[in-house]
Amino acid sequence: MIYRSPLPAVAVPEATVPEHVLEHARHNDKVALVDAVTGEALTYAELAEQVGRTARGLVRQGVRPGDTVAVVSVNRPRFAVGLYAVMAAGATAALLNPVLPPRDLDRLKKLANVTATLDLDDLPEGDGETLPRTDSGSTAVILFSSGTTGLTKAVKLSHRAVVANLEQHRPGWRIDATDVLAANLPFFHVYGFTIILNSGLLGGATLVTVPRSDAGTYLRRLAEHRVTRAFLVPPLAAAIADHEGPVPPQHLKLVLCGAAPLDDAIRRAAERKLGAPVRQGYGLTEAGGTHQTVDGDLESDPTSVGVLCPGTEARIVHPGTKEDADEGEMLIRGPQVMDGYFGDEDATREAFLDGWLRTGDLVRVRDGRFHIVDRIKEMIKYKGYQVAPAELEDVLRKHPAVKDAAVVGVPDRLNGEIPHAFVVIQTDVTAEELMAFVAAEVAPYKKVRGVEFVAEIPKSVSGKVLRRLLKEKTS
Repeated sequence: MIYRSPLPAVAVPEATVPEHVLEHARHNDKVALVDAVTGEALTYAELAEQVGRTARGLVRQGVRPGDTVAVVSVNRPRFAVGLYAVMAAGATAALLNPVLPPRDLDRLKKLANVTATLDLDDLPEGDGETLPRTDSGSTAVILFSSGTTGLTKAVKLSHRAVVANLEQHRPGWRIDATDVLAANLPFFHVYGFTIILNSGLLGGATLVTVPRSDAGTYLRRLAEHRVTRAFLVPPLAAAIADHEGPVPPQHLKLVLCGAAPLDDAIRRAAERKLGAPVRQGYGLTEAGGTHQTVDGDLESDPTSVGVLCPGTEARIVHPGTKEDADEGEMLIRGPQVMDGYFGDEDATREAFLDGWLRTGDLVRVRDGRFHIVDRIKEMIKYKGYQVAPAELEDVLRKHPAVKDAAVVGVPDRLNGEIPHAFVVIQTDVTAEELMAFVAAEVAPYKKVRGVEFVAEIPKSVSGKVLRRLLKEKTS
């Protein structure tokens, strides 16, 4: 069975990412980006002018189509200048996490065949150089998969794919010039790159770059800048839900949480604190954001990740097969899908099945809306039964003594694998009490068979549990 979007198809212009995003920027004096801490700001007109000048400076320095230029930075207004300038110069922008140690940065640069690294504090300038004509099918950006379950891969997204994804989101995310977006999630991640930076600027909003902070500081900054749309990952949502201090008056219309599944009790608690709907989004680096909650349809099931974007098709199959299933792996296809993994033809072939992108996510559909069950690679196989770690984690977090939890499968000679929990507690509790609590809530084969107390759960910058690190603790 093929699932299709209930939203009408959208036209996808033949344009590069900077041409499309900054199409109406040149004579717009509205603030495009402002830093919540330093006050650094750029109007749309200043952004467009600086992008052009920097792009010509890159050409003067010898940057050419086919080159890959690394942009390594936290969120700041100049990030947008550097990103769009690299693409306007005809090169590919490789976006890297600045907190990575030098060894890891060097490895990712090599993986993406980076030829130069842009210094945002010393941007090159030019004024007479001719910018190359860039084909919309060429690679605009390289983003890196999170590597939560395996080795990090360099994902190639063309200008056409990014522009298509932006147009696919516009019917759902009705961002306009009255909006103020909290740009706290990293622009080097697909969530921050597509949903916040590109979508926000395309819609004419003001983006407020916000550094990582505690929940109280974050809430204060939302209020100070009169933010209308905020973006969360589950750890930040949980911190907001647990925040006990005063919450200043908010101006929020909608809050989106993505990058990892969100516990519904946490969602409801965060919603009460923020005074605005909190909904879940879903996407993957290899295909941008593939689902959306429509602004005008907020009364629908808040535990879902919404409906398919326009122009996106999906199938649900039994994992490892082509057979349709009610619950199984989601396959997708659409114009936003990646061209492949840079320099890894084998991994690219494995990522597709008869032209469909394999998401690796276990999904079910109810009333036309998609629900993410868990990552297939993270499913625990106990005596032939499939056990979803996310389900057990949700149960554990309901215990009043538990602050956070993560569950992994541990090899077991008799049973194949057994569920083993890593738990962060806030009050005293024993492992036996927690195992009994879970056993009372789930089927017998899903019971947690071991509990280990830890100071924190390792997570990626986007909030995904790094289960591979936890599994290493048990080996």
